[in-house]
Amino acid sequence: MHRRRIDDHLPHEVLLSLQRVLNVEDKESDPLSALTDDFNPVQVINSYFPDEASLAQIESVQAKLVQDEEQLQREIDALQEELRRDQNPRRMQLIQEMISELLGQMSRIREKAAESEAVVRNITKDIQVLDLAKKNLILSMTTLKRLQMLVNALNQLEEQVSEKRYEDVVNSLGAVKEIAATFKSHTSIQRISQIWKRIQEVQGDLRTKIDKDFEAYHLQATNAPSMQTLHSACLIADLLGLDVRTQLVDRYLNLQLREYRRIFKATDEAGGLDNVERRFRWFGRVLASHDQEDAVWPEAWKVDWGLVAKFVDLTREDMVGLLSKAGSALDVKVLLDTLQQTLDFEASMSRKLGAPFKEILETASTTRPIKSISSAFEPHLGVFVDAQDKAISNMLAPHLSALKAPRSRLSIDTTSASEHEEAENPVVVLPSSTELFYVYRQSLDACARLSAGKTLFDLGEVLKKWLKVYAEEVLITGLKRSAPQPRKSMETRWDLGEVKNACMLINTADYCQRTAAELEETIRERMDRDYKDKITFQAEQDIFVSVVSAAITVLLRELEAACETSFAALTRTTWSTVNQVSGQSPYVTDLVAGIEGVVDAVRPMIEQKKYWRNFLDKASSLILTRFTNALVKSRPLKEIGAEQLLIDLQSVKASLLKFSADSSSSYTRGVTKSTTRLEALLKVIVTPVDPPDGFILNYILLIGDDSFSNFQKILDLKGTPKSEQNSLLDSFVTTTSTKPDLESTSFLSSLDMDPPVTQTPSLMSPSSSRINLPSLLTGKPDGLMSPPLASPSPSVDGSQQRPEGTTQKRDVFMDVKRFVSFASGLRRDTAPGS
Repeated sequence: MHRRRIDDHLPHEVLLSLQRVLNVEDKESDPLSALTDDFNPVQVINSYFPDEASLAQIESVQAKLVQDEEQLQREIDALQEELRRDQNPRRMQLIQEMISELLGQMSRIREKAAESEAVVRNITKDIQVLDLAKKNLILSMTTLKRLQMLVNALNQLEEQVSEKRYEDVVNSLGAVKEIAATFKSHTSIQRISQIWKRIQEVQGDLRTKIDKDFEAYHLQATNAPSMQTLHSACLIADLLGLDVRTQLVDRYLNLQLREYRRIFKATDEAGGLDNVERRFRWFGRVLASHDQEDAVWPEAWKVDWGLVAKFVDLTREDMVGLLSKAGSALDVKVLLDTLQQTLDFEASMSRKLGAPFKEILETASTTRPIKSISSAFEPHLGVFVDAQDKAISNMLAPHLSALKAPRSRLSIDTTSASEHEEAENPVVVLPSSTELFYVYRQSLDACARLSAGKTLFDLGEVLKKWLKVYAEEVLITGLKRSAPQPRKSMETRWDLGEVKNACMLINTADYCQRTAAELEETIRERMDRDYKDKITFQAEQDIFVSVVSAAITVLLRELEAACETSFAALTRTTWSTVNQVSGQSPYVTDLVAGIEGVVDAVRPMIEQKKYWRNFLDKASSLILTRFTNALVKSRPLKEIGAEQLLIDLQSVKASLLKFSADSSSSYTRGVTKSTTRLEALLKVIVTPVDPPDGFILNYILLIGDDSFSNFQKILDLKGTPKSEQNSLLDSFVTTTSTKPDLESTSFLSSLDMDPPVTQTPSLMSPSSSRINLPSLLTGKPDGLMSPPLASPSPSVDGSQQRPEGTTQKRDVFMDVKRFVSFASGLRRDTAPGS
């Protein structure tokens, strides 16, 4: 009721303002509350016409909407009329008078509150005065009591100082300083100022007495105080201030080392670089003498640390001068001996004081940082790195010179191939590689003892340099083969010595690559943090991987040489004259024997299985590629010839599959996939062209494309006469036009009808000191291909195909993925099921 009464007297604008101020939402009174941003007219229309039958009522719905519109317009007119009535000036004046009255009431309430506060303040005025007086009284009594305590303590302290009772002074001085600190803000008061002055005088008197006592002790005077007394004096010095403590310690250190500069002058023999051990022995005696006086100094002062730091600072200054003076005439042996003695001294000090040597120097440094003595040698350790460089060069010199000699082979630093066969434990890596890393380990150990900074980094760069030289001028050069000598037809065409040398090279390069990675990790562990991220042996590891790749290329070359006569026999065979199918052809026996001879020779000589699997992948690809080349060159094949080649292919496939015992391995899957596609090609050729529809449907079933050029290749391989080809091609186009689901390309799209003579890449040999990476490593085409009959895009049977119109290279089945990089081959070898 009350709200309705307000609504009757107040205009709508005022109500909205009040609601906005009071954060009141009256949704029920808002007739437009249903119209929100989510209003969807489509939903409203769908509610009127839920189906097609309801469209017949469109006229009645339209009339209803017109009626609603008229009703809304009448309501709008009524509301506008009411609004005009409500905007009466007299009513607005009434509202303003009500607001003015409300403000007057609020002002009167504020005045009454102020009057009440004044009354309360007047009533409690005396109580507040009493509280303040009590607080000041308590503070005054406490201050006077503290002042009395300070005066008594100060009198007691002055008496103890005059009698030099240092043990009692320690406690009294501490109490006086603690109480006096509370009066620091009251020094403007005369009485307090006088007491403060007496305290300063007592402290000055104490400082003078302590200085005289220590001076008498250092001079070993008859009236020198006892160690216990001096120990208490040190505790008093701590209370007097850090400057007093520093003064006592510095004077002691200077007295202990005052003879050092006189004895070990840089111009005298004792101060020479080769007599640094005498310095350390002399300081050892000084430190032993200090240990006898250790009871004087508080343990927290770490005077022994300061003594070591002072000696180190003086000695390092001398070493810098001596090393700079020696310059280029500095003897490496003297330098290393002196540095080793220095490092031994620093290690002994670290053990004696029970803390890292760097921490000792940092803790004892008061005015400036103190560096270790060994740090003075760092800029001059380049002679050590040069000596290691020369030592490695001398070690490799015989191997490098032997390679330059006539008729040198990879086995220059090992026994011959026949001796390898007869030895019970044949050498699997070149002895020069193990010798090289033995020298590396010795150099690294020696350098790590001398420096963990720039010198170790520089040595790492030297080691990297000689790793590269060893890979390029020993291993790669060992792979260079003179031009093949002509052989008689009865002799084997592959060289067992080449195979053994290549296998040993693979093992050696793998050993060097793995050891180089371990060497990098070892250097990182021993190196300072500033250089850890700067050292890397990745480039050298990559070179050794390329050596492995080049050696596998040599093995593939020998494998191709072993099979050359068989493939030549296959190419020379006139398959169009074969009139019956027998067992496998004679050339297959020689081919299988050649393959198995090389593979069986390689298998026991490669240590790492990943390289063995990589060789098998490339070997199977090479064999099947050469088989396909020979097949294409020996066309026309005719039906009987193609059927005979199918039998021969099965024998070759069986021979290749024998090398892997795991039927689910990637090698087995690759061989099976490649031979299956080659079988599909031969099966299409075996199919008679009569009737043509059957021949074309068999092509579509086995090949799975509608390529005109691919079908032309089949006809050329089959040896179909030109006069018959036109009608077959027309029928092929007619038949495939009704099969839109056929692919436009297949594995036949890359079939080169004029294949190259050989597929074996020539071995790249290094020139001077730079290595030419074989294409097996870079992944670029090098003539060797993966198993044939593979194409890049999927066909109907799941094969990979090449889009029509792409550039084709002159290789057999060039849609077959080429040899990937050697590293990619290794990753595939480690995949599950390989």
